[in-house]
Amino acid sequence: MSTAPTARPVRGTHDLFGEELRRHRVVAETGRKIAERWGYQDIVTPIFEHTEVFARSLGDVSDIVTKEMYTFTDRGGESITLRPENTAGVCRAVISLGLWQQLPVKLFYYGPMFRYERPQKGRLRQFHQIGIECIGAPEPLADAEVIAAGAHTLEALGVLEATVLELNTLGDLDSRARYRDALVGYLRAHETRLSADSRLRLERNPLRILDSKDEGDRAIVAGAPLLHDFLNEPSRTFYARVKEALDRLAVCYVENPRLVRGLDYYTHTAFEFTTTRLGAQGAVLAGGRYDGLVKTLGGPDVPGVGWAAGVERLALLLGEAPPPVRPVAIVPIGEPAEAEAWVLARDLRRAGFAVELAFEGKPGKRMKRADRLGAQLALFMGEEERARGVLKLRLLDSGREEEVARAALVARLRELL
Repeated sequence: MSTAPTARPVRGTHDLFGEELRRHRVVAETGRKIAERWGYQDIVTPIFEHTEVFARSLGDVSDIVTKEMYTFTDRGGESITLRPENTAGVCRAVISLGLWQQLPVKLFYYGPMFRYERPQKGRLRQFHQIGIECIGAPEPLADAEVIAAGAHTLEALGVLEATVLELNTLGDLDSRARYRDALVGYLRAHETRLSADSRLRLERNPLRILDSKDEGDRAIVAGAPLLHDFLNEPSRTFYARVKEALDRLAVCYVENPRLVRGLDYYTHTAFEFTTTRLGAQGAVLAGGRYDGLVKTLGGPDVPGVGWAAGVERLALLLGEAPPPVRPVAIVPIGEPAEAEAWVLARDLRRAGFAVELAFEGKPGKRMKRADRLGAQLALFMGEEERARGVLKLRLLDSGREEEVARAALVARLRELL
């Protein structure tokens, strides 16, 4: 039977349910728990912003802005964009909420992002990210803390050993300016062989060419000068202090001198946790220092550093998904027990138990549903049990049965479950 278009999700979107949803929740909840331990507070920003927030922050020649953003004009005539990432939104919120007056501020977020790109494994048009942003801390120790918190998150998920932390420095603005001149000089000699996108970037933001996915561009970039050769002494000192702090925290890394962040406001540290287990989509958690971003968005000149991680990609790396909650099934026998069963179900739910109580049906039908839902035990309420103030309790895995006084039921369930 063919499925009508209205019954299918839009291409690049995905319904989350069952085991897949449980994996997703593990990633999100673990991220929030670990971030809280490191002193990060939750923040929830709108899923759409004024388009200028992203055009300013991501650069008007970036692939995200020119090819991937979901942008529309609302009924008030304003240009609105579904967020393709959340660092810009968080920095905008820091300005809007006046949080820059209480720096440093450390924030954790989780939620959906939207990019129009070719759907593939681990990459969707609506996807989810967790992330942290540390805003207002210029010290190298902030970079090390952010990276260590990322490593701790991956460790708590049981996937750290499946990743490699790649680390680089982009230097300060002076170092980048000198490197930019050298890089442009090198690329000019190969301009006719560059892809159309890279020829455009050569005029506007040449560092982005270093991150090109075009094979021809990659061959040219392989011979380009390295930013490390243009670092001034303050930049070298900053990078050395980041590495020293990571060493003290026992965070392992490999240096990748080609790892870049192409936006003008990025400075100093850049990093990615990558894996070989997801094919071409290797990065699962990545970030860097973005000291110019808040100022670019119209706020004060305050520094920032953070990372984002793809929830879908991390979920693919997890081992066994957590099992679904196994409820307690209540099986009333006879019409008089029905009303009392609903009161009992209410009381048990308030006491913290997951309870299955079918709306109708004979005991056999109710037990089939309980088995299908994986119930741990069943509570039978018949006329005889009601008269004596007890319930018959059956452990469904073993079949063992016992009687429990109604008044002692909650305590007994806590012992068993």
